[in-house]
Amino acid sequence: MEDHEIIDLYFARNEQAIMETDKRYGAACMRVSLNILNSRLDAEECVSDTYLRVWNSIPPQRPTYFRAFVLRIARNLSLQRFRNLHRQRRNRDLELALEELETCIVAPEDRSAELAEHISDFLEMQTKEDRLLFMGRYFHGCSVQELAEKCGMSANNASVRLHRIREKLRVFLSERGYDV
Repeated sequence: MEDHEIIDLYFARNEQAIMETDKRYGAACMRVSLNILNSRLDAEECVSDTYLRVWNSIPPQRPTYFRAFVLRIARNLSLQRFRNLHRQRRNRDLELALEELETCIVAPEDRSAELAEHISDFLEMQTKEDRLLFMGRYFHGCSVQELAEKCGMSANNASVRLHRIREKLRVFLSERGYDV
């Protein structure tokens, strides 16, 4: 079946359109999703979502290049799913890290540039490993376990070191007039 015939089935709201789309472009959609997600289960779900999105888009749209239209939807849905899967993990780690920092950093917004300078000065006074731990945890949002592996130490050791760095930072900022 040609693309224009499949599009006509969508306009007629004939469910055969989805089966024909799958026959013609299902493998390509799966390939695109698998390349992005590296998970067959997630890719299959994105391909199914692609057909639903195509069904809801035609009509009113009448794509000129149906293959590109379908593959673009599959790609966008796969990228969105990839971001969501990775954002959830990263946000949990980042939220925990920010909560840890709240114990030593409290500054009015009009002093934020000044605070950044003080933190930079503080980090320059720390060992290279402590700077790596601090930046990895509070700037890059790495988990304590990831940092421990990168630095060749136990997670408990990394956690204790981060606590000590935060305490030093709290004292450092307190001496410079920041309420902690």
